[in-house]
Amino acid sequence: KDEKKKNYHLEEAAIGGHPSARFNLGNHEGRNGRFDRAVKHYIIAANLGDNHALQNVKTSFALGFVSKEDYEAALLEHQAAVDATKSAQREEAYAFYNV
Repeated sequence: KDEKKKNYHLEEAAIGGHPSARFNLGNHEGRNGRFDRAVKHYIIAANLGDNHALQNVKTSFALGFVSKEDYEAALLEHQAAVDATKSAQREEAYAFYNV
């Protein structure tokens, strides 16, 4: 209902390190035609481990909005973030719930 309030809370969550909030900010910026800002949000979200953001960075690279160096850096940071969340307990839980 209140667009300003929604954006405020989305920005606060993104600043707090929430990858999905950062991804959603990128979507918001893209819908408003600010593609350079959208790409920056996607790169940050991908660096935090968001898979959808990484896909958008890949698409942006294919369209020429992202440099090869930025794309490579996002890939490496994304993989590091994903690796950091791996643990034996998570793998056991995943195996248990996906039998």
